[in-house]
Amino acid sequence: MLDVRRLQVLRAVVTSGTVTAAAAHLGYTPSAVSQQVAALERQAGTALLERVGRGVRPTAAGLLLTEHAALISAAVAQAESALADLRAGRTGRLSVRYFATAGSTLVAPALAGLRAEHPGVRVELELSDPQDPFQEVADGRADLAVVVQARGHAGDGCRLVHLLDDPYAAVLPLGHPLAGKEVIDLHALSGEQWVGSEPPGPCLEPVIDSCAAAGFSPDFVIQSEDYATAQGFVAAGLGVGLMPRLGLRNQHPGVVVRPVRNPEPLRVISAAARTTALGQPALRSFLDALRDAAATGGRWLLRSGQPG
Repeated sequence: MLDVRRLQVLRAVVTSGTVTAAAAHLGYTPSAVSQQVAALERQAGTALLERVGRGVRPTAAGLLLTEHAALISAAVAQAESALADLRAGRTGRLSVRYFATAGSTLVAPALAGLRAEHPGVRVELELSDPQDPFQEVADGRADLAVVVQARGHAGDGCRLVHLLDDPYAAVLPLGHPLAGKEVIDLHALSGEQWVGSEPPGPCLEPVIDSCAAAGFSPDFVIQSEDYATAQGFVAAGLGVGLMPRLGLRNQHPGVVVRPVRNPEPLRVISAAARTTALGQPALRSFLDALRDAAATGGRWLLRSGQPG
């Protein structure tokens, strides 16, 4: 295999015309330059230079390798420039996973903020695997995921950045006996039939745990993993439900939403990023943009959670 450094020494000799001039340009001694060219000739198996007066000129093989050395030098320069752009966040690619209700509230404004700051960075967005949203990040298939943090699960090789706490509220049909209350004690829903809106996993855990703390287990008579559909079932009088505030941004006209207490269920929304990827400027900027979006979303949650 030809030595790339020796190819560049050969190129310097050919472009300079003499070994002495090439040595001066490279900061080598003439003897060192001659030794490098001789070693390259042994690798190539043929002569690369021939003497002409006090100078040298390339043989056909020497000219061929000199041309390739120029191409290698240009490719290295392009690689260094591309690397500098990547390290500065001017270019690159981020792979982001998110769950549906975080899309409009958190991911969309964060992506807009990232594009304003790093317009050359391409972002690939996909909905996350609800069974294990951390795995794609841990495996390196995604750089970041917006997740509902499962109990006691931080994800291997991941760093969690807290974004916001999303409280659950009671969703009741119009005319329900509890609809006139400003705040509902969770135990008051113990005798009701329930419409489920969460799949098994970290979004359902706060509901089950809070109901257990209030002394009962919810009686799910209908299951729907879509908040709009679940609200429709509630509006039809088929049951009550607990749904997170972010899932209630588009409230069905046939339901009443009320805060709950004793206890109030919360789901913790975080950004999970690979620890080794946190040095990327674009990733750090996207995290900052997610925090800003979460702060805005948190203020909306506080306002929407007021009784009345």
